[in-house]
Amino acid sequence: MNVNKEQIINALKNVIDPDLHKDLVSLGMIEDISIENNDVSFKLVLTTPACPLREKLKNDCILAIKTFVDASLNVHVELGSKVRSSPQVADKTAVLPNVKNIILVASGKGGVGKSTVAVNLAISLGKTGAKVGLIDADIYGPSIPMMFNLMDAKPKVIDKNGVNRIIPFEKFGIKLISIGFFVDPDKALIWRGPMASTALKQLFTDVEWGELDYLIIDTPPGTGDIHLTLVQTLAVAGVAIVTTPQDVALADARKAINMYRADGIKVPVLGLIENMSFFIPAELPDNKYYIFGKDGGSKLASEMNTPLLGQIPIVQSICESGDAGEPISVSDNNIVEKSFASLAEKLTQQLSIWNAFFEATDVEQHEETCNCKE
Repeated sequence: MNVNKEQIINALKNVIDPDLHKDLVSLGMIEDISIENNDVSFKLVLTTPACPLREKLKNDCILAIKTFVDASLNVHVELGSKVRSSPQVADKTAVLPNVKNIILVASGKGGVGKSTVAVNLAISLGKTGAKVGLIDADIYGPSIPMMFNLMDAKPKVIDKNGVNRIIPFEKFGIKLISIGFFVDPDKALIWRGPMASTALKQLFTDVEWGELDYLIIDTPPGTGDIHLTLVQTLAVAGVAIVTTPQDVALADARKAINMYRADGIKVPVLGLIENMSFFIPAELPDNKYYIFGKDGGSKLASEMNTPLLGQIPIVQSICESGDAGEPISVSDNNIVEKSFASLAEKLTQQLSIWNAFFEATDVEQHEETCNCKE
């Protein structure tokens, strides 16, 4: 049987992306089709290197060609990725124009492990091959210098076309900067809102970030001036809310979700992250103890019609690794690293869905119609 590219393309039109609800051909995810004798090869270009559906889509492509063209064909699929810019970037090109997606990690209250989540999420994304940056925007309590063992470090400053530019540190596969690199770590920052907002803007405008697929911003806890500055200054693609299973934390997480959905802000809520979900003792790794309550995050996610992106357990090594300046996601094959890897997949999955539908669908309408409940 003589096979041509048109037959291959028509067959692949039967493969539907379950998140974006369109076929792979119309989504521009099929490239470099090549046919030689009985061998068919092409590239499947995913919207993120962290795509959790990569193997399913690959297998669906092979099945479609064998079903609609010829079962005897040898089908070779090369997986690739091309992270797409959020549609919001076009509206605010003056600030961070080379950053494709800006993601806020926020919480309604302090003490829920937001910075730990932000750091390990950024590292997990970087391990997939994505270009990732991390900003510590927690003006009053920057912790990222300690978590990366950079407490006494000062970033380099270069002259670029007559303008001073700050070079971010590069460690564990990501670029990072913190307000903590520019202040005395032993002194409290006593800043009014406008002073803090001005200092924060410099982390965006004065840093030489280069091209990034994702920029993770660790925000201060609560809802206030800093958060408004971020959404008004930057083309924020979405926000992930961190909570613990406790009722007091869930109540504040609910407020944070409502703030980002409020009129005049309208930032897509990518989902909820439940930290400290259960305790796993090192000597009993198969046991789970729900010391802060059970299923609080999943119940709130269902109530607010937003996905539960992940449940991060409590293990002693999380604290120890952060204090030692080497976050736990740097290591491989431990239960927490796998939890953060799964979190990175689900978060970027939701981001791709939002980016695909943002231009065609009103934010509120999308939240009503998307399959947010798992």
